[in-house]
Amino acid sequence: MSQNDSSDVSRREFLSQSGVALTGATAGHFLMGQANAAEPPNRGGSYVGRSQALPRPDVVFPTDRLGTPSGKKKRIAAITTVWWKYSHADDIITKFIEGYSIAGRNHSPRCTVNGIYIEQFPDRDIGRGMAARYGIPLYKTPAEALTLGGDELAVDAVLLIGEHGDYPLNEKGQRLYPRRRLFEEIVKVFRKSGRSVPVFNDKHLSYSWENAKWMYDQSRELQFPMMAGSSVPHGWRIPPLEFKSGIGLNDAIVVSRASFESYGFHCLEFLQSFVERRRGGETGVKAVQALSGEATLQAAKDKRWPAHLVPAAMRSVPESNRLRFDFDRLARSTVFRVEYTDGFVGAVCLDFSSEFSFAADVEGEPEPVSTYAALLKPQRDHFSFLCNHIETMFRTGQPSYPVERTLLVTGILDALHDSKAAGGKRIETPQLADLKYDPV
Repeated sequence: MSQNDSSDVSRREFLSQSGVALTGATAGHFLMGQANAAEPPNRGGSYVGRSQALPRPDVVFPTDRLGTPSGKKKRIAAITTVWWKYSHADDIITKFIEGYSIAGRNHSPRCTVNGIYIEQFPDRDIGRGMAARYGIPLYKTPAEALTLGGDELAVDAVLLIGEHGDYPLNEKGQRLYPRRRLFEEIVKVFRKSGRSVPVFNDKHLSYSWENAKWMYDQSRELQFPMMAGSSVPHGWRIPPLEFKSGIGLNDAIVVSRASFESYGFHCLEFLQSFVERRRGGETGVKAVQALSGEATLQAAKDKRWPAHLVPAAMRSVPESNRLRFDFDRLARSTVFRVEYTDGFVGAVCLDFSSEFSFAADVEGEPEPVSTYAALLKPQRDHFSFLCNHIETMFRTGQPSYPVERTLLVTGILDALHDSKAAGGKRIETPQLADLKYDPV
């Protein structure tokens, strides 16, 4: 990028007009071992609560609120595209089979996996071995897994993990995972049996808004509990940070690594888990834009996305896992700009960290608040907490958080692919403009 070119945004002009301060980019960070050393400052008055710090042995699960278990365990049908070590099937289905441990506490789900359907078997498949080891029938179709080889629905809940596998890309670069097709097979069994059970769909509902809306409408018509979405909002937040509903937000951003669809979805849902609590509640989205190159810099200069929050978001990430804030790197990054119906603007900036970090300007606070989702490996606690939320829905019939969050984010991501395909054009989203919901 030549600063002699009059069409370019100069470094000095960009820094002065966008409000970005490079000197703060590498200031202090929280190490996991220091997270409990001191209580974080009270921020945002009564609207910013403190989530549980890490690590502590007194881990509290959503299922703890259900009291002492009684009755039979819930029977689960697990439907997945592929199952290899550290795939999402392993992160979720395996935990329902074997249980999991977090910070010294073990948990055995009050559920059993009774039937499995796997669509693809690559060389590193572990699904067949897991089925054989635990004596779980491996069926040839999703319907057989739901009926356990019979004629009618024979399980109490369904896990649908349509992530990973050998599936083509469309012209917009979206991976055509068969989530709607597999979901349709599930719904056919529900209709034939005359009853429905809770369903969890991993990650976004579909690559297509039309497919996602159809899936959502089926759950409303047949009145079965449904959850979906990312594991990232359930990770440990360091420093601890949580918003109460009604908080006054001026700007918000999530910063992470580069991957337009896969990590872009995680970023958008992490962002949404915070901004849905803003004053007035969730009102829907009226337009989106995928910015890159010169357009990213010009939009920052024009204050059309909060570039000044990128260093603030990175400050919470351990130094070894973040990239230095660099003018040229920003010019190479991709930025998602999300315009909400109520006028609020949220953003995602890709390619500055290997973690997912969040920052926001909160009314009444002199400095931005920030945190990052510590996705601890190899135990991958974020999936353990997600699984506990799923189990809560399976046992109670009540979702832990609204599926409308994932429906909205699915539509945002699909429209962002349209923007990217159109060279970064701003795309209006009338289908999302009235998508309102209340956060739990």
